[in-house]
Amino acid sequence: MQNIPRPEHPFPQMERNNWKNLNGEWQFEFDFGSSGIDRKFYEKKELKDKIIVPFCPESELSGINYKDFIPAVWYKRSLEIAEEDLKGKILLHFGAVDYECHVYVNGKEAGIHKGGYASFQFDITDLLSIGSNDITVYAKDDTRSGLQPKGKQSSGYYSSGCDYTRTTGIWQTVWVEFVPEKYIKTVKYYPNISEGQLYITGTVAGSGTFRAVASYQGKKCGEISVQADNGNIQAVLKLNEIHLWELGEGNLYDLELKFEQDVVKSYFGLREIKLENMKFYLNGKSVFQRLVLDQGFYPDGIYTAPNEETLVRDITLSMDMGFNGARLHEKVFEARFLYHCDKMGYMVWGEQANWGLDISEPSGLFAFLPEWLEIVERDFNHPSIIGWCPFNETWDNRGRKQIDDILRIVYLTTKQLDTTRPCIDTSGNFHVITDIYDLHNYTQDPEKFKDYYEDFKNGGELKDDHLKRQQYTPGLPVFISEYGGIKWDPAASEESGWGYGEAPKTEEEFLSRYEGLTTALLENPNIFAFCYTQLYDVEQEVNGLYTYHRKAKFDPAVIKAINTKTAAVEV
Repeated sequence: MQNIPRPEHPFPQMERNNWKNLNGEWQFEFDFGSSGIDRKFYEKKELKDKIIVPFCPESELSGINYKDFIPAVWYKRSLEIAEEDLKGKILLHFGAVDYECHVYVNGKEAGIHKGGYASFQFDITDLLSIGSNDITVYAKDDTRSGLQPKGKQSSGYYSSGCDYTRTTGIWQTVWVEFVPEKYIKTVKYYPNISEGQLYITGTVAGSGTFRAVASYQGKKCGEISVQADNGNIQAVLKLNEIHLWELGEGNLYDLELKFEQDVVKSYFGLREIKLENMKFYLNGKSVFQRLVLDQGFYPDGIYTAPNEETLVRDITLSMDMGFNGARLHEKVFEARFLYHCDKMGYMVWGEQANWGLDISEPSGLFAFLPEWLEIVERDFNHPSIIGWCPFNETWDNRGRKQIDDILRIVYLTTKQLDTTRPCIDTSGNFHVITDIYDLHNYTQDPEKFKDYYEDFKNGGELKDDHLKRQQYTPGLPVFISEYGGIKWDPAASEESGWGYGEAPKTEEEFLSRYEGLTTALLENPNIFAFCYTQLYDVEQEVNGLYTYHRKAKFDPAVIKAINTKTAAVEV
């Protein structure tokens, strides 16, 4: 696997030994007329170009580096199948394909998936034969339609403001799994700290005995066996050692799952979260969330990190500056990144890339909810995810207001899927129903910023620029989920770089502003979290604490000293 880009297993919570990574060189062809299905490209033996998967054609690492709009693309590669492989099931997995994906095996349709951020799979067993098989993928993408979430992908030819280079087609790992006829399909983990237990639910194909064995640093800590005769798993795993998932210390348990001949390597973290008295509690301790905005863009891979080390580095860079987590912003991050957040004890908010989707029309719900359900289900078991935020800044569209019921339905559905985490209906505006009242405030003057929340600090009303559209309910926890965004790039001219407000004249002025803004939030006993914009620059946006190439603009120790001051809610 040394010559395969991104060779690591893409989904560490459901890892089997018998799998094959399909990253690497694929045949490739643009389909500017979106007419390839009519022209039966899925029957073609050769496509015109080559591409390196999993990198999108807009990226340098793909070998294509095409920056204009791409309405549709085709991929093709062969897959060798042995007679032994066909004795069970063969599942074809895609980490993510933007946006509408059609998959063909040997010229026959295997399945269709809509959504540019959720992972999906197809059972392709019946379409395969012994020997060489053709896998063909068609991806259709229209970021300007208003009918699909696009996140921060630019709707103009050039990147501008806080919109950046687009991503089309395959942008996460593609792989196949070889599983027995009877196999584990899904699992969900519910940790119980006070009882020292892990409650496991899930689904299986077939009937038989399900067994789970937990260990910590190689030492067995508990096991359970149950019968699963109706396709469902319900098991309570009692642990004889308690190791809590803490900030900076993942303390993960290894978990081996068995169902008849199927063996799955997994893991879990033992932690509980709750909101109470306007505070956030992790394992019963009030914790201030010192978060930073992370948008998951890379100079050479766009949406896709060039290697696993890059994923780890971004978490490390954040922690080096005293942040204990991140808002994963306008993008669903890959499961491998979340795995490292789990390992490193790094809190994150799960968010969908809702920008570009018009929710002033009822069709917005149909384009959003199915994929969001897939996202919540995929990422449910990650202890690092401490909350869900399906929407961000739901502005009105062409004079039409957002349909509040869309936010309400998505919030209520999320809470049905996950009773263990808080959910913010929409970050910033306009709230309809939410567990946390969050606000965005890019005031640059530290004194004005502090004064803005002074009444609230002393038990008065919470100021909000959107009070005509949303109303704070006293007692709701308050989160300033975007602030700062201080423009700083001495190498760029005032016109070339984008950021919030007027840029400081000196590094000392920047640090003074940063400290003033941040301290105002830490010292407020009625605010439990902040999120600074942002960790690193992205293309023309120069308000990162690091450059786009992850070079520190300031001494990380200075930023860390500011961020790690004791917060009022922690006293």
